Amino acid sequence: MRTELRIARVVVAVVGLVLLVNGSVRGTDDLWPFGPMSQYSMVVADDESIVFTRISAVTDAGPTVDVPLNIEGAGVARAEIEARAGEIVKDPSLLQQVADGWARKHPDKPKYVTLLLIQDTTTLVGGRVSGPPVPRILTTWKVRR
Repeated sequence: MRTELRIARVVVAVVGLVLLVNGSVRGTDDLWPFGPMSQYSMVVADDESIVFTRISAVTDAGPTVDVPLNIEGAGVARAEIEARAGEIVKDPSLLQQVADGWARKHPDKPKYVTLLLIQDTTTLVGGRVSGPPVPRILTTWKVRR
């Protein structure tokens, strides 16, 4: 009985590995969970552009810094900012939450004075970057104290 159980476990493990390798080689999400799930990734054509959304902040210490868009940084993830970029452009006061989150999580660090919602566009030519990213300021917000 023990040998039969071991054989069954090995067979199940081998079948699982074969399915996973097959799905990975074929590279389609249709085979999930035995293949890649690429809902967060994308393929960019060789002659397209990549758009990256970020927030920069002018601090009360003077320098402009990139806001760390994660839970440990400002308490908000980049995906949330990207998903709500249109709303933020219409109502820049939504950026106040980013400044408040930073101040709450980092009371010993310089405070944000002005926030800028920026989209950087990197252009590809023949699959290679054709120059530095081109920033475009979508909106700004003067932080309330």
